[in-house]
Amino acid sequence: MNNQERTNRISSGVVAAVSAAVVAVSGGVAWFASQTTDTPTPPKSSQTIQNPVQQPTTQPGNEQTASIYWLRSKDNSIDLVPQPLKIAATQPNQVLESAFKTLLAGPTEGTDSTTIPQGTQLLGLKADNNDVHVNLSENFTSGGGSTSMIGRVGQIVYTATSLNPKAQVYIEVNGKPLEVLGGEGVELEQPLTRESFQKNYPL
Repeated sequence: MNNQERTNRISSGVVAAVSAAVVAVSGGVAWFASQTTDTPTPPKSSQTIQNPVQQPTTQPGNEQTASIYWLRSKDNSIDLVPQPLKIAATQPNQVLESAFKTLLAGPTEGTDSTTIPQGTQLLGLKADNNDVHVNLSENFTSGGGSTSMIGRVGQIVYTATSLNPKAQVYIEVNGKPLEVLGGEGVELEQPLTRESFQKNYPL
């Protein structure tokens, strides 16, 4: 009787020890599995979130295409002719500022011309929603007849609206709105748009 009780005690103790070992091992396996499967997940998810966000914001903002406008004689009229210009920019207004500096430097080749006087400088430019303010130096108002005056205004208006053809343009000289241009007194009704220029100032 004692031997049988002792055997029962041993077997039940063995069963309990084996059960405890199984539970401990399975718990450790589950913990290890959870660590090995969960740990790599955050870097992967963070990488897939970051990459698509960074590319669209940097690439389109790096380079834009603006157009600067020259004058070209055609029969008995003068046409405004665009010259596309790819410009890398990281700051607001930088694209238009670069376009205007190229415009004011004058054409370097071809038969296109400009009636903007040499020495005209860009003193400031601000594009805000649909409004573009262009501040030029005093040289802009010197020399030329009415055709020359209208031509240079057209060059400013069309270059300023090359990124937004519906924008309104305000031309300033030394920070003051330009109301009358040149000795022949070309009156400017501001703001100017491409539509109002074609209607009121035919070349």
